[in-house]
Amino acid sequence: MMNKKKLALAIALAGVSAQAYALDLGEFNGARFSVGGYVKGEGIFNDPDGGDSDFDATARQTRLNFRVDREVEGHDVTAFVEGDFWDNATDTSDKSYAMRLRHAYIQVDNLTIGQTWSGQFFANAPFDVEILDFYGTGIGTVSGSGAVVRPDLVMHYTTGGFRFSLQDPVNQEADFPDLVAAYTHRTEAGHAFNVAVTGREVETGVDDSEFGASLSLAAKLNFGDTALALSGYTGEGNNVYSGWGYNGATAPASIASRGEVNDTGDLVSTTGLSAGISHRFGERLRGNLRYAQVEADEVSPGVADDTLETMNVNLIYTYLPGLDFGIEWRDRNALTMPLRPAGQQVELMAMYKF
Repeated sequence: MMNKKKLALAIALAGVSAQAYALDLGEFNGARFSVGGYVKGEGIFNDPDGGDSDFDATARQTRLNFRVDREVEGHDVTAFVEGDFWDNATDTSDKSYAMRLRHAYIQVDNLTIGQTWSGQFFANAPFDVEILDFYGTGIGTVSGSGAVVRPDLVMHYTTGGFRFSLQDPVNQEADFPDLVAAYTHRTEAGHAFNVAVTGREVETGVDDSEFGASLSLAAKLNFGDTALALSGYTGEGNNVYSGWGYNGATAPASIASRGEVNDTGDLVSTTGLSAGISHRFGERLRGNLRYAQVEADEVSPGVADDTLETMNVNLIYTYLPGLDFGIEWRDRNALTMPLRPAGQQVELMAMYKF
């Protein structure tokens, strides 16, 4: 049972998280210990639509994790803790980056409790293609801000292909958790399909709130060395997870709705889609192309509608097992997160996973 659980976790997170890689430290008192993570250095050439071009380099994505697996009275128990050095900072002039908590959860058989990926993230990320942009993971899907929105506490329960998630609400005044229910179907040919429904209470004003819901569909079709990823979603009240809406993803943290409510107090609706193709050119070289867009019915006062569009194209070369070198060109038509303005970027990276 333990080996099956590890295999399922590795498949679900391959290309998404360092949880799929680990160094086995051995067994002590019936518990198996392992460490994992990666060291990543990147250099980014920025050519924004407005302003001067520049070059920025950092290793702050580097992350470390520690994992303990043990069988207790017939149950598989896992403890996992991971941190990186992103520090939640946006000022690149400060090079003293502190470690921040990314994951800290307990898993008992099919139940997971702690800080980790949201249910929206699991409904899309395993069915997407690989990109290098730290701020671009999932754009165009119901989990477009999955790389930065990890609820303080999540409870996942999986059974068969179902996943049910209760999440610490983004709206601190909500009367119940944010909710996600998803189902994944995998075929013998290696294809996978996911449908997810999300729901949450959104603050619309003082002592006032509305319930917002969204529907997401995602698929990963595998054809030998080539894979096709498709997704689409629509709904309202999920903008804080999808990363686009009223005032975009840059709405100040002091605004409780974080882009989900317009200036009249109505919920903003968004519709997104993504399409990607990945191909292995050989044992060591792989490439990915991805296009995504998400449209909101209102992004700022006086604007009837607006659409965020992104494009990523990359090549990744495995020089040695665990050691990758990559290059990615990307373009986006609007600011989505700090340090990621509208315009083009070229990233060069080296990553060693262990």
